[in-house]
This record gives sequence, structure tokens and C-alpha cells, in this order.
Amino acid sequence: MSRAFASIKKGLEQAIAHQQGRRLRGAKVHAPSEVDVKAVRQRTGLTQAEFAAKFAISLGTLRHWERGDRRPRGTALVLLSVIAREPKAVMRALGGF
Repeated sequence: MSRAFASIKKGLEQAIAHQQGRRLRGAKVHAPSEVDVKAVRQRTGLTQAEFAAKFAISLGTLRHWERGDRRPRGTALVLLSVIAREPKAVMRALGGF
């Protein structure tokens, strides 16, 4: 077995263990922190409809996030975290504002 294969196999085994909820010594888990979606949107100066359209988010989903009925997860949480930190850069990258 090559060193590369052994390294990949070990990484996959660790990923499976993590997914199953087992704690691994030395493992680092990177997860974005919670985001106040309404505050992020308000800082952009966009209405709910504009914000939802600009970032390809369902208007209903955005409203649920802002009310606190639901929380963004996964890619949406990452995008909102980036918008929260660098809104102007994200807007420029998307071609507007």
C-alpha cells in the first residue's frame, strides 16, 4: 500500500468516525458560527426580496431565518458568514452595488 493511499484511507476512516459522533484526538472541526440573518441583510441595505434574489435564497426561507423559525446550515451559513464579514466584496463579486 502506498503512503498516499494509506493517508487517504486514514482520512476517510477519521471522517466516518466523526460522522458517527466519535471524538478523535487531534481532529479539528471547522464550523461557521451562528449568524444574525436580519442584521446581515439590514447592513447590506437590501429589502428581504432584494436580498433573497441577490443571493439566490428563497424569500420564504429568508423570512424563516429572520424570524428564528429555522437556522441556515451548510453552504447557506457559510455564504451568510462571508456576507457578514465582507458584504461589499461579495456584492462586487456578484456584479452589483
